[in-house]
Amino acid sequence: MKHFAKSGCIAPILAAPILRLSTTALSVACIFYAGFNGNMAYAEPLSAASLAAVQDPSVSGGLATTAAIPDCHSGQGLHTGQHCELSPIVVTASNPQTTQAYLIQADPKQPIQPVPATDGADYLKHIAGFNAIRNGGTNGDAVFRGMFGSRLKILTNGSEMLGACPNRMDAPTSYIAPQNFDEITVVKGPQTVLFGAASAATVNFARTPERLEQDTITGQASVMAASNQRFDNDVETILGNQQGSIRLNANTSRSDDYKDGNGKKVPAEWRKWNADITATYTPADDRWIELSAGKGDGEARYAGRSMDGSQFLRESVGLRFAQKNLSPLLQKLEGQVNYNNADHIMDNFTLRTPSPMDMGGGHGHEHGAMSGMDHMDDMDDMPSSNGMSMGSMDSAMAMQLARKTISGRLAATLNWLDYTLVTGVDASHSEHKGRMDGQYSYKHMPWNKDAEFEQTGVFAELSKPLSDTRKIIAGLRIDQHEVQYLARDAATEAYPTPYGKTRSETLPSGFIRLENNWPELNLNGYVGVGHVERMPDYWELFTPVHSGNSSAFLGVKPEQTTQLDLGLTHNAGPWSSWISAYAGKINNFILIGYHHHEGHMGNSAGAKNIDATIAGAEAGTRYQFTDNLTGDLNVAYGWGRNDTDSQPLPQIAPLDARIGLTYQQDQFSVGTLLRLVDRQDRVALNQGNIVGYDLAKSSGFGVFSINAAYQFNPMLNLSIGVDNVLDKAYSEHLNRAGNSAFGYASDEIINEMGRNFWAKLSIKY
Repeated sequence: MKHFAKSGCIAPILAAPILRLSTTALSVACIFYAGFNGNMAYAEPLSAASLAAVQDPSVSGGLATTAAIPDCHSGQGLHTGQHCELSPIVVTASNPQTTQAYLIQADPKQPIQPVPATDGADYLKHIAGFNAIRNGGTNGDAVFRGMFGSRLKILTNGSEMLGACPNRMDAPTSYIAPQNFDEITVVKGPQTVLFGAASAATVNFARTPERLEQDTITGQASVMAASNQRFDNDVETILGNQQGSIRLNANTSRSDDYKDGNGKKVPAEWRKWNADITATYTPADDRWIELSAGKGDGEARYAGRSMDGSQFLRESVGLRFAQKNLSPLLQKLEGQVNYNNADHIMDNFTLRTPSPMDMGGGHGHEHGAMSGMDHMDDMDDMPSSNGMSMGSMDSAMAMQLARKTISGRLAATLNWLDYTLVTGVDASHSEHKGRMDGQYSYKHMPWNKDAEFEQTGVFAELSKPLSDTRKIIAGLRIDQHEVQYLARDAATEAYPTPYGKTRSETLPSGFIRLENNWPELNLNGYVGVGHVERMPDYWELFTPVHSGNSSAFLGVKPEQTTQLDLGLTHNAGPWSSWISAYAGKINNFILIGYHHHEGHMGNSAGAKNIDATIAGAEAGTRYQFTDNLTGDLNVAYGWGRNDTDSQPLPQIAPLDARIGLTYQQDQFSVGTLLRLVDRQDRVALNQGNIVGYDLAKSSGFGVFSINAAYQFNPMLNLSIGVDNVLDKAYSEHLNRAGNSAFGYASDEIINEMGRNFWAKLSIKY
C-alpha cells in the first residue's frame, strides 16, 4: 500500500490513485481517496485551494486527471516526508470517488472481481449504477441509470468510436480494451458540456501523455487464465526521454463457451486482439503533441442472437496537442483530430451451423427494420436492406457493415481574475454503409451507403469560486445536426419517402452546479441542474414508427432531458461515505416497442416519443475496522415512469447492492464480495430501447465471490479469484432471450456464468 504523510498523519492510498496530489518538498496534502474493495483509503479533507484545483474544468477539458504521484516501484517522485510501502490490491466492484460524487475515476489496469473485463462495458458494470446487457461472453451494451445508447457518451481519448451494426452487435464499448488505458473518468448526469450532449453520463477512456524525466524503458505485462479456456495477455511498453516517447499497447483475449449454474452451456466464445502505438513529442513541461494509431479485430458467438460477429475490425488514427501557459489570460490551448472506422461482419455460418428452416432466426428478438436493413442479424424480416440483394436466399447469410467517423475538437482555457473559462468548438462527420448476400457472394456485392451524419458544436464552461469553500460552475453548448437519409428498399429497389431528405436540428444544452466544502464536518457536496436536447441516433432514426411512416427519420423528435443532480462525500477517521442522487423529466423520450408477427418468424420494432420521469441514487460507505480489515458497501437504485402511458419505464435495473470485506497484511490480501440484487416487478412488456426490451418480471439473486493477491516483489504481483463460488444459476433483469438455433425455448433468457476460477500474473519493468 502506498502512503503519504502530512504533519505526522499517515493515510493509505490506492496503488493507482484517483485524485491529484499537491506536493512540496516537505509535505503532501492529505486528500480523500475512496478506494476499491481491497484497499481502505481515507485522509484529511481537501483545502479549498486543492479542491478548486481538482475540480478545475481546464484539466483535460473538465475531465479531471491524475497528476504526478510518487512511484513506489522506481522511487521517482518521492519527496521528504513521504513514505512508500508496496502491497497488492484487488479491485472488487466498488465505486472509486473523487471529492464530489458526480465524478468517478478508476484505474482499469488493476485486477477486478468478478473476472477481469473483456471490453469497456464489462468494466463499467463494476461501477455502481452501471449494468450491461449480455449478448454472449463479450461485447455487451453498457447501461447507466437505465439509460442506453447515445444517452451515454462513450469516448476514447476524447473521441467517439461508433459501431456499425444496426442491432449494436458491436456497441462502442466492444472496441475498447480497458486495460490499454490509464484512466476511466465518468461524469454523472448532464454536468458537463465539454464533450457533447450526454444526458445520462460522459465516459472517457484515456491515455495520459507523460514527459519522462530521463532516458527510460518501462512497461508492464500480464497474463490471465480462467475457466472455460479463458486466456488473456497484454503488454505496455514506453520508450523515450524528456524530448519524447513511444508507447505500445497490445492485448489478446479468448474464451470458449461458458456453463451456467445449472451446467447448461451458453454459446459465448470469443477471440479478439488490439494494438495501439502512440508517439509523443514533449519539448517542455507545458506542451506536448501526440500521434496515435491503432487496430483491432475479433469474433464473438452470441447466445441471444441469430447471427454472430465474425469480424470487429477497428482502425483508429488520432492527432492531439496541448500547450499551457501561453499568456496570463490564455492558460491552455488543446486540440485533436480523430479518424475511427468500424468494419463489422455478422453471419450465421462461421461460429454456428445455419438452420435452413428459420434462416438463422428464431427467438432473436431483434429491433426491427433499421436503415432499411430489417435487422438482418435476426434474419427474421427478410427480404430487406439498403439495396442489398438477398441473392439465392441461401440459409448461410452474411452482412458486412461499416461506419467511418471523422471528428475534431479545439478548446481554450482562459483565466481572468478568479474566473476560469473553457470554450471551444467540436465537429464530426459520420457515414454508414453495408452490403449482404450469401456465404460465398456477399463480399462481391457493392457497398450501399444509407446514412450521413454531420454535427458541429460550440461550448463554454465557466467556473468561479464564491468563497474559500464554495464554487459555482455553469456551461452552455449549441449543436447543429444534419442527417441525410440514403437507404433504399432492398426488395423493390424503390426509394422510400425519406430518401434523399436531410433532417436538421439546432439543439441547446447547459447546466449550472454549486459545489461546497464544509471542512469542520469533513463534508463535500454539490447540487446541479442540467438540460440536454439530444438528437436521435442512427439506431433510433432508421427504425419504423408506430404512426406508419416508413421510418422514424421524419417522425421522432429529439429528446429533452432536464435533471437535478446532487450528492455528498464524507470522510472522518475510519469512515468514508458518498451518495449521488438524481431526478429528471424527459420530454419526447424515444421508446421502442417490439411486436411479434405470427408466421413471420420474428419481431419488428417501432419508435415513438413519450414523456417520462426518472429518479434514483448510488451510495457507498467504507469502514476501516482495524489496520488490516476493511469493509465496504455500495448500493444503486433506479426508477422510471412512462408518464404518457401511465406505466413503468422499461429496461430499468433493480436495486443492486455489493458488500465487500478485505483483510490485508504486508504483501498479502484476501477479500470477499457478496452481490445482492432485488427482483424487478416494474416492467413494460415488449417495450424497451435500441438494445433490448422487457421480457418478463425478474427474480432477485445473490452471488458470493472471493479473491486473494500476493506481491512477490516491487515488480511481480499475483491475483486469484473464484467468482460465483456456490455455482448459482441466475440471470440479470436486463437480458436477451436465447436464440432457438441453440436450443432455447421461446423467451428463455440467458443465464450468467456459473463458478469461475481465474488467476492473473502481472509484472512491471
